[in-house]
Amino acid sequence: MVSEKARRWRRLRIFLRSKYRLVILNDNTFGEKFSLRLSPWSLIVGALAITIIMTTLVISLVAFTPLREYIPGYGTVAERKQILQLTLRADSIEQILEARDTYMNNILNVINEKVETKSEKPKKDTTGKYSGVKTNPSESDIAFRKDFENNRNSSIASITNSKLKGLSELVFYTPVKGLIISSYNLSEDHFGIDVVTKADELVKSTLDGTVVFTGFSAEDGYVIQIQHSNNLTSIYKHNAEILKKTGERIKSGEAIAVVGNTGEKSKGPHLHFELWYNGIPINPQECVAF
Repeated sequence: MVSEKARRWRRLRIFLRSKYRLVILNDNTFGEKFSLRLSPWSLIVGALAITIIMTTLVISLVAFTPLREYIPGYGTVAERKQILQLTLRADSIEQILEARDTYMNNILNVINEKVETKSEKPKKDTTGKYSGVKTNPSESDIAFRKDFENNRNSSIASITNSKLKGLSELVFYTPVKGLIISSYNLSEDHFGIDVVTKADELVKSTLDGTVVFTGFSAEDGYVIQIQHSNNLTSIYKHNAEILKKTGERIKSGEAIAVVGNTGEKSKGPHLHFELWYNGIPINPQECVAF
């Protein structure tokens, strides 16, 4: 059986490598006009090469020439952009209509004197399924809390002093010129300083960085937060107006806000300035000359 297969493969190899001559003769004179020496193997290789070349040419013509626009279902780039814009507009219109429906329903509820009902309070567990769960802190937990509360200020201060050594090479720009009326005090949870200055004074960035937050809160008013190198963050609160947007790159000394009196904690035009290093508040007066 093995010898029969070997003989077949040998006959196939001999056939593929056998040389044949293709001759073109003149029908009248029988003179030879053209001859070509070929083998079955060379014919197969030539056919594969021609197929690959033709496939590459067709794909190139379709992909990189305007011929692709004549293919059914294949749109132009402009048409796809237009479809995307129409989709975005449809989504925005849907959101606007939902907001208007909500607004109109609220107006109708007010006109009809409908009052929102309070949500039901959660019922007590009468099954006794969770009666055995202990919620009181353990003795070790109580001891840890007391130790942390007693040593919180000293531990943070020691960490801060060791971390400040990494900021000695930085040159800080003074955010505003003015009088410091409230200093950095961890015991009172005052993590920055309050600098009084004239209204509408420009607030400048203390270092190069990127704006990572801008917003408004009831307590702090308009706030802008900038992320600097070395994992250092500066925060500016109680501004009258924010001049930069989130994601903008800021240079040292560049105006970022306007001094104001916004927020419930503010009692006059001033700037509340904080510096955070590796997630720990540090005293700005140790880094910036006011």
